[in-house]
Amino acid sequence: MSADASVTVSLRPGLTLYLIRHGETDWNREARYQGQRDIPLNERGSEQARRHGAILKDIEPSVADFDFVSSPLQRAVETMRLARTVLGLDPDAFRRAPEIQELSYGHWEGELAAELPAKDPEGIAGKSADPYGWRPLGGESYRDLERRVSDWLASLSANTIAVSHGGVSRVARGALLGIDRAIVPFLEVPQDKILKLSGGKMQWI
Repeated sequence: MSADASVTVSLRPGLTLYLIRHGETDWNREARYQGQRDIPLNERGSEQARRHGAILKDIEPSVADFDFVSSPLQRAVETMRLARTVLGLDPDAFRRAPEIQELSYGHWEGELAAELPAKDPEGIAGKSADPYGWRPLGGESYRDLERRVSDWLASLSANTIAVSHGGVSRVARGALLGIDRAIVPFLEVPQDKILKLSGGKMQWI
């Protein structure tokens, strides 16, 4: 285990967090780095968002009592609005938290992953050498992201449904479950499943 492998934060006892990655965008489909670029959902992403609402409706009869929080980026906000509509809730009655917006990829934002080895071999080498600590020019490392997401996790005081991003989902699991940080950047982040975090355990729904 690495020096960064210990649990760094825990949810308050009895609290449940449903963490949803936003639905698909055209940039996701193209394997283009989004970071904090404000990209809308595509048709498939909208369908995924509605499905999340239907799943939550089935598993949480008291879902209206949860706190609803979204990243301020458009793809997350759209996902939350669509899910809340399916739940029969006011689509706009939720909070936006900048702490859970996506990792900033700096100079890589807008670039196709397949083209970066030729365009930025030095950056690719740096990321390969230290996937958790490498920071793109003008951007953030996974370590940077975990610091702000951990502060947000520690602040939660009620059962919460949050719509966020792949990087946020990864570092939240690393911080709450003590996953080796060398592995964190490679954790799966499906857009068609909901991650349940509670009592030091996780479950995909």
